[in-house]
Amino acid sequence: MEITDPADLARLLADGGSLRRVRVQGVDLAGVEEALLAREDLRGLVVLGGRVSPRLADHLNRHGAVVFPVGPGAPVDVYRGRLYAPEELYAGLAEHGYARTTPDARAYGWSRDVRLHGDPYVSVLRSLHDDAMNDALDELVEGRSVVGVMGGHDIARGSEAYAGAARLGLALAQAGLLVVTGGGPGAMEAANLGAYAAHAGSRDEAARWLDDTLAALAPVPTFVPDVGAWAAVALQARAALAGGGFGGAGVAGGVEAGDAGTVRSVGIPTWFYGHEPPNVFCDAIAKFFSNALREDGLLARSNAGVVVLPGAAGTVQEVFQAVTRMYYRLPADGPPPPLVLVDREHWTEALPVVPLVSALGRGRAMEQSVALVGSIDDVLGELLPQRVDGPLV
Repeated sequence: MEITDPADLARLLADGGSLRRVRVQGVDLAGVEEALLAREDLRGLVVLGGRVSPRLADHLNRHGAVVFPVGPGAPVDVYRGRLYAPEELYAGLAEHGYARTTPDARAYGWSRDVRLHGDPYVSVLRSLHDDAMNDALDELVEGRSVVGVMGGHDIARGSEAYAGAARLGLALAQAGLLVVTGGGPGAMEAANLGAYAAHAGSRDEAARWLDDTLAALAPVPTFVPDVGAWAAVALQARAALAGGGFGGAGVAGGVEAGDAGTVRSVGIPTWFYGHEPPNVFCDAIAKFFSNALREDGLLARSNAGVVVLPGAAGTVQEVFQAVTRMYYRLPADGPPPPLVLVDREHWTEALPVVPLVSALGRGRAMEQSVALVGSIDDVLGELLPQRVDGPLV
């Protein structure tokens, strides 16, 4: 049993429930300290971070519990039981800029600190953090139809490609799908932005807000050379929609599983690619230290399909990771979710991955699940053939 809410732990203790195999993660134990001090049947209890007084820690250890201390020097809570809200990762941006104090920049620096390479304790802390991200992500997406949107990080705001990706994100969200991306800039930001626009209300209201926001973002087309300016204008747009009545999940305390009904899109970025900052239009962010866990987790959760917009090396890698999952899918699991490659010229000439994908799929169940389309207008027809409302742009 994993407990991340102090109220759940208080109820368990009040009922006299067993603490064996209970994992208490990131919880302030001050409110239940006396109840824990009164118990000695603590073997098998594991406390991961949170707030534990020296007196309680001593009692827990003496009676067989395991207490993991808060990681020294860690810029983020490695035991957190919830996903990030964008405002958390960019805290301090307005006052001090991106690089100096934001948790996102500090976590990247911590991940790249050569003095910590090979330190087994730091490796454990980062692994615990990523495991917590996986758990929180599973809880948030449970029961949802999830579509992954992949694409290049260098698609600039103000471009037709960026606007098209944003309108795709809006259409997917309005069709009831949870949009999941790599959580970075470019096509990823655009898809998250479009999904975020669905919070504005009706289809017309969402389309108007999206058009206005696309125009507001265009003067800062990329995160180079100033991540701060790029993020700040987006945070202003996000705050404007929240101020218009959307309470949503974007709160400074993070995003819990209970917020799932308000979440239209999730970003799954990584500090491995520290030069790519997270975009702020995700309702929730699951950020990982391990890029391998992040990429596999993104594809594994895309149960309604994967849409691949034009991109370069990283996007090509994701294409073949998706294809590998499709190739080895067991017949008993049914046909794999659709893989939709967008832009014929890009995927057949600029980066000709289609012939190899087709060769791998020949004669296998995945053959019928791979589609190459000319534009984003054709995407919903492949993902939801019964629910197409017309062109996206």
